[in-house]
Amino acid sequence: MVIFDFILNCDEYIGTFINEFGILVYLILFLVIFCETGLVFLPFLPGDSLIFASGTFAGIGQLNLFILFILLVAAAVIGDTVNYEIGKHFGRKILNNKKFTLVKQENIDKADALISKYGSLAVFIARFMPIIRTIVPFVVGMGKLNYKKFITFNALGGVIWVTLFLCLGFFFGNIPFVADHFSLIILAIVFLSILPIIIAFIKSKLQKKTPN
Repeated sequence: MVIFDFILNCDEYIGTFINEFGILVYLILFLVIFCETGLVFLPFLPGDSLIFASGTFAGIGQLNLFILFILLVAAAVIGDTVNYEIGKHFGRKILNNKKFTLVKQENIDKADALISKYGSLAVFIARFMPIIRTIVPFVVGMGKLNYKKFITFNALGGVIWVTLFLCLGFFFGNIPFVADHFSLIILAIVFLSILPIIIAFIKSKLQKKTPN
């Protein structure tokens, strides 16, 4: 419930962080994005909404947009790279350990399906899909995807993902309607982010029901 509250009210949390920690708020934001993308067992952290809210505070001058861009892109790219290396060196041991249940098999299966369909491009596409974006680098690491291909799509996805949500927050986050309905806007962002997963799930169910 705390995580759900953080997702819906991340604007309030960031405001509190700014008031209590000052410039250290940048480190906190970096760590949250790094952990969401870099630690396979923390896919539920609020990447999209946190970047959007950060852009909103940049729009009113409480945070620096350029510093946010540099730090959050770095967090996203480094996070995915760490996740890739974890999958490469420890992935099979983690999944084969019956005591380690933090990585759900259904999420691994969804990541596998995305990779099977799009190949290395899945690393880029997954950036815009909560939960799956944390699992895909781990899975491609286990699959020993060529590192040059991985880092190319990793960096490209990180730059576009952070730019998109920062700019949305910067230009639209302080519009009165958006500010007054921030939680609803965040819910809409989360829903649109997971929509591809929902569509893929429905398609797979329909295909299973369709007779050969």
